[in-house]
Amino acid sequence: MQALILAGGEGTRLRPLTSTTPKPVIPLVGRPFIGYMIEWLRGHGVDDVIISCGFMADGVRAVLGDGAEHGVRLRYVEEPEPLGTGGALKFAEDLLDGRFFMLNGDVLTDMDLTAQLAQHERTGARATLALIAVEDPSAYGLVRLDPDHSVTDFLEKPSAAEEPTGGETGHDLNLINAGAYILERSVLDVIGPPGTRASIEREVFPVLVGHGLYGYTSDGYWLDIGTPERYLQATFDILEGIVRTDAGGRLAAADLALADGAQVEGRIVAPALVGPGCRIAAGAVVGGRTVLGAGVEVAEGAHIDTSVVLAGSHIGAGTTIHSAIIGAQVTIGERCHIDGGVVVGAGVSIGSDNALDHGARIFPGVQLPPGAIRF
Repeated sequence: MQALILAGGEGTRLRPLTSTTPKPVIPLVGRPFIGYMIEWLRGHGVDDVIISCGFMADGVRAVLGDGAEHGVRLRYVEEPEPLGTGGALKFAEDLLDGRFFMLNGDVLTDMDLTAQLAQHERTGARATLALIAVEDPSAYGLVRLDPDHSVTDFLEKPSAAEEPTGGETGHDLNLINAGAYILERSVLDVIGPPGTRASIEREVFPVLVGHGLYGYTSDGYWLDIGTPERYLQATFDILEGIVRTDAGGRLAAADLALADGAQVEGRIVAPALVGPGCRIAAGAVVGGRTVLGAGVEVAEGAHIDTSVVLAGSHIGAGTTIHSAIIGAQVTIGERCHIDGGVVVGAGVSIGSDNALDHGARIFPGVQLPPGAIRF
């Protein structure tokens, strides 16, 4: 089985992390984010993956290679300019088989694609959309179904008066598009020639209503990781096994704390993943719900929790980090306090006695002298 992953976005909401690293390969609990998607696909019989790239495409290729490390064949198409989801699909036409998965590359999920495929075959669909129920659909468009699972209509970002109130059919649930589709090749005929700009959600699927468009309602885990808050939530959910992943399985087998190849004189509080080559000094505390990338140094008396610190960073003595994302090769001095959703880009240097809070974003290469910021 074949899959096309759309991964061409710039990831602007995740800056400054995506200022230097393509969004699909941002590290997430010890591996490139899109590696979780490939792992999930492989578990449902996908062995041929095409990644549709745009922004920083060479960086994606450099990290993922030919797919051998992930157990799949991996190929790439690079849009000359952003073409939209439908345009990206059409641009990859020459590589696509008669039936394939198409996926939004921003999502962490463990939905049952095998069950979705079984329904697709049973209904004789041209396209089957994975749908997920949400409590608050106001930020999404709703998808409504008939009892036979055929899509009847789409409702863009409904008001409270328009929201369903409960029940068993697609008219009664807050079902949103989960960004995982099974498509027959004939769907490509609805899109213009390669190079056409088109949205599959707004311009293709509405045309297919009444002509073979179905929805599959999933009850699996689903999260769009496109913001720092959701990136952290995805990290916590992998660490705690809320979403099914190989990484979560390894952590569970290690009592939710892994520190292979690390030098630990301080204390690790589960759940936590500490990468190889890390050094945690005496009196330092790491965790819970914390990930340290390879080669991170945590000095005496530092305390890190509910945070991610990427590879090669140094955390100074007595510094506290809570609910933050620290990029790669960052140096943070002594007695700093970083809290409240702060995101620090790669290569930043923060001098001693600084305090960052309230979602501050520090972009790559910035140097803050000692005591420069006190929230």
